[in-house]
Amino acid sequence: MKTNNKHPFRLGLVSMPWSIFNRPSIQLAALKAYLDQNSSVATTLYHPYLAAAAAVGTETYHYLAKNSWAGEALYSPLLFPEQSPQAEQLFYESCREGAVLKQLNFQVTSKILSQNLDQWISSVKFETFDLFGFSICFNQLLSSLTAAARIKKQFPNLPIVIGGSGCVDKIGVSFLRHFPQIDYVINGEGEEALKNLCQFLANPDPATALPAQILNRETTAEIPDTCGAITDLNTLPAPDYSPYFQEMHHCFPRQSFIPVLPLEFSRGCWWNKCTFCNLNLQWKGYRWKKAKTLREEVIKQSRRHQCLDFCFTDNALPPKETNNFFQLLAKEQKDYDFFAEVRVITDSDTPALYRRGGLSTVQVGIESLSSSLLKKMNKGTSAIENIAAMRQSAEAGMRLDGNLITEFPGSSEEEMEETLKNLDFVLPFAPLSNASFFLGHGSPVAKNPSAYGIKAITQHPKNRKLFPPELLQDLDMLIKDYRGDRVLQRRRWQPVQEKIRRWQLFHEQRNSRLAPLSYRDGGTFLLIRQEQINGPILRHRLQEISRKIYLFCCEIRSQEEILKTFTTVGKITLLKFLQDLTNKKLFFKEGDRYLALAIRQVS
Repeated sequence: MKTNNKHPFRLGLVSMPWSIFNRPSIQLAALKAYLDQNSSVATTLYHPYLAAAAAVGTETYHYLAKNSWAGEALYSPLLFPEQSPQAEQLFYESCREGAVLKQLNFQVTSKILSQNLDQWISSVKFETFDLFGFSICFNQLLSSLTAAARIKKQFPNLPIVIGGSGCVDKIGVSFLRHFPQIDYVINGEGEEALKNLCQFLANPDPATALPAQILNRETTAEIPDTCGAITDLNTLPAPDYSPYFQEMHHCFPRQSFIPVLPLEFSRGCWWNKCTFCNLNLQWKGYRWKKAKTLREEVIKQSRRHQCLDFCFTDNALPPKETNNFFQLLAKEQKDYDFFAEVRVITDSDTPALYRRGGLSTVQVGIESLSSSLLKKMNKGTSAIENIAAMRQSAEAGMRLDGNLITEFPGSSEEEMEETLKNLDFVLPFAPLSNASFFLGHGSPVAKNPSAYGIKAITQHPKNRKLFPPELLQDLDMLIKDYRGDRVLQRRRWQPVQEKIRRWQLFHEQRNSRLAPLSYRDGGTFLLIRQEQINGPILRHRLQEISRKIYLFCCEIRSQEEILKTFTTVGKITLLKFLQDLTNKKLFFKEGDRYLALAIRQVS
């Protein structure tokens, strides 16, 4: 890359609220590490979400970051003053169930964020930059657009580029049409595209065309079908988190905290078939790092920043390499702690291996406890497999976070009833969160709406409160609404939503350190302890062959497997025993498959 002899090409990159304040931006850190390999580009990172967290308080910021609509509402009047009344209404609607957030004053908090943004802008020497970029992911849109507008007003000749999952495909094109503060959009992965854009701007040549992955107002007629991609993730340098730590110590000189460091094992999703999902629009294919590569990165980042807590950014970890990775980490004998999003795991050995390697919390794509509905969602799992994943995580000592999608378009009364019934069997496990279905841009449902009874795709009503109507009618947004059977689905799924609340309340009010459904093994007998909602604790004893059958079914077993394994028990007697345990909610049965639900009690 040819550059001015006086200085290299100066690039600034920023991540705005509501990025999680105790995590550095892996997007910015990865881009800087990649671009720093070329001495012709000097990259400076900014994390103004740290200053915003210091301004409103870390606890308040934490809950605003979790409540995307409330966070976006606070920035809406800073960009669209005429939207202030509606944004304020949305803010209070979004905060009414949060003990911390419902104490906030909308006008005061929005003003604090505005002043904080101005202070940050005044602290940056934008005139020294040749290009400034915003990483826009979920719930960073309005803060980024507001910051870009204020920067552009003061520095009209500074090119501004945006990229990230929040502006891919037609979304980014519509932003170019309506937001003059944006000059370029990167559609897809950023490393190569950003390097090419820097090269293009450093050596402007009318005969040189922009790469197809980089959009501007002259190139929005056609959107490339493919997003540029790094073929081998093992060739990437480790993200550079040093600028984040420098800002953290500046913003919190007396209130120190130890950040959680993001890790990237893979890009994309090896399954990538879920009908509701739009998380992989920016990725091209599925690629992953080798276990040894990631292990070296963990060791390096841990030593450099003296951190032990990590979170994977993957949509789904690569199974084989993940097994190898946690085997390697288990040998390190260090107190690492990991969070990851994983596909459903039904065996008991794999979660136990992951836990030994430091994986303490998993987000599992449960989504439903109805096999019929799971088929409509194209999850590739069944209700009993999802329940097995919940059981195995609990027995391995891992916290499981997950969602139960309700109000899915086209779902039936029978699927709701199946879910309602199956919720009784998962009472002992960590409760799932209710996630009312939303229509995501680019998801299979959005691409084929009629197959799900959707008659028309519309703008989300909450976005109508954030954006002026004349602008919103021509914007493509990440979250959409639809007309079809929505009213019917809201009414249909109310019993499930209420049962989820009772499930959550049961776990909130428990005061025992024991699992709600657990067993102790006496060698020739089992003692099972079972808690109930609004009922006494039940105790069961299984002896000899009954004990062996129960332990055998701690993983999913078919009726045929059980009969072949326990040939001394007659079929009628065995099936009656299995049914009796199912009636007592000690077993779960689906079709001809069975699963024992109690987990072993650890002293």
